[in-house]
Amino acid sequence: MVKKYLAVILAILLLVLVLWTIWGNATVGVTHYSITSNQLPDSFDSFKIAVVSDVHNARFGSDNSQITRKLEEEHPDIIAITGDLVDSNRTDMETAIALVHKLMQIAPCYYVTGNHEAWIGTQFSELEKMLFAENVQILHDEVIRLEKDGQTIQLAGLDDPDFTERDTAVKQSILQTKLNQMNLSEEYCILLSHRPEMFEAYVEENIDLVLSGHAHGGQFRLPFIGGIVAPNQGLFPKYDAGKFTRNNTTMIVSRGIGNSIMPIRFNNRPEIVVIELKCVS
Repeated sequence: MVKKYLAVILAILLLVLVLWTIWGNATVGVTHYSITSNQLPDSFDSFKIAVVSDVHNARFGSDNSQITRKLEEEHPDIIAITGDLVDSNRTDMETAIALVHKLMQIAPCYYVTGNHEAWIGTQFSELEKMLFAENVQILHDEVIRLEKDGQTIQLAGLDDPDFTERDTAVKQSILQTKLNQMNLSEEYCILLSHRPEMFEAYVEENIDLVLSGHAHGGQFRLPFIGGIVAPNQGLFPKYDAGKFTRNNTTMIVSRGIGNSIMPIRFNNRPEIVVIELKCVS
């Protein structure tokens, strides 16, 4: 009798686990962060940034309606697309641009490349033209200024280092060189960069806020441990997802929306990140 009860309990637990995993792969959640700084101008208090990262041509609902509906509910001031909008193994420009078209109807979009854009070779030129046609602001190793009520902050963007060099040993120095060449001012600076593993470079350059992705949340997440494996970080990655702070630099790493090599996530629901800036005097 005891064995029968145990078998029933195990069957129920297995069913719950299967349903949990299906739900966690078929739906997109929203994760909120509040970033407080005395460097922010008053007019940027309550400024909202939505981060859409690592889409990899994923589809959630008809025309990605699940993604766009959640973003509409958040009313962001801008949307940051932080790389891997497409997937190099199944590059679907039409799906990517259809999503971007809808995102631009919600808020202005700012985009930086990921490693998969570097890997699609000459196809990236085609993607870039389509993004320009949608009036997306592409940040190629450059800084612009966002203006609100006469006050400004810096928004910088880095191209993925795989466009230049795939040797991991030199990628950090490449990014630091690019940041130095931007001649960033003392104004509050938000950096869009696909690579969270380059956190040390962002800290050294005294970037205020970094928005990143790439790690896919570690793909399979264990309670109290975190992600198991991430690109360019290997097993048990340090920068898998969430908020990281050192000195004056804060980095938010999105778990992303789509998948690439591994088609299934575990305990790692796809996410849209929404950040609200808070000004303190």
